[in-house]
Amino acid sequence: MSAHAPAPVRVRAPGKINVFLEVGDVADDGYHEVATAYQAVSLYEEVTATAADGITIEIAGTSTVDVEGVPTDERNLAVRAARLLARVAGVEQGAHLSVHKAVPVAGGMGGGSADAAAALVACDALWGIGMPTAELARLAAQLGADVPFALLGGTAVGTGRGDELSPALASGRFDWVLVPNDVGLSTPVVYGELDAHRERHAVDIGPAPRVPAVDPDVLHAIRQGDARMLAATVRNDLQAPALHLRPDLARVLERGERAGALAGLVSGSGPTLAFLAADETAAIDLQVTLSAAGHHAVRVHGPVAGARVV
Repeated sequence: MSAHAPAPVRVRAPGKINVFLEVGDVADDGYHEVATAYQAVSLYEEVTATAADGITIEIAGTSTVDVEGVPTDERNLAVRAARLLARVAGVEQGAHLSVHKAVPVAGGMGGGSADAAAALVACDALWGIGMPTAELARLAAQLGADVPFALLGGTAVGTGRGDELSPALASGRFDWVLVPNDVGLSTPVVYGELDAHRERHAVDIGPAPRVPAVDPDVLHAIRQGDARMLAATVRNDLQAPALHLRPDLARVLERGERAGALAGLVSGSGPTLAFLAADETAAIDLQVTLSAAGHHAVRVHGPVAGARVV
């Protein structure tokens, strides 16, 4: 690298929990419209961009995150993000992306999307582009439904495919205990199981919503910073199909709720489980109880900021 090469840029981007997720009926193109309330939580992916020829990536994880199956070619969202930014901005420099993962892989927490958001911010700074946030968000939406939220952070309502975002007012702090799982769940498989579940139980559950919407009580609870109110309204339409595919997760959910969680839910398409605690002390107690029962339990809080240079 020459003496004039820019200094490496390190960016942190958060994982997310879907505190509410309503899924519409399957559309003609096979996709589903969703309405979701996202909360960014204090479990971060870190991406360091260093000046290089071409765009390359290396991936490491914390001791509890297995990165073996994560692609390091153009299937990787962070690589696609860097290439998209370079193309749109007309940049000819390259970047080496060093990714350090703490968000579970294929865990329903948007770790890959956080990597992509972090790569956009890191390469924008490394290459001195200075692209406006709104423009970065537009690129983020081309990469995947959860990428714009990883850029924004905080709390937001996502509609359409989850990528049409409106920030939600939030006060206070919510304490969560996460229980990741070593065996990932494929998002398309979970959606397919949702369609099958709805067909099987059509008589009992009625038709899927044509236009899904977030329950106003969820937004009210988030605005008030009221964990008990939020616990009464959390919901995830993908939970039943995820538990049908992975009955072992239901037992962990029951254990967490018996151990004092206000609510337990599957995060996104799973298999990570998210338990809402009354406060930080209750979260510590819950983490200790779940750990003693042999589960890997991680304490986090939200909402936190989106992708930022550190």
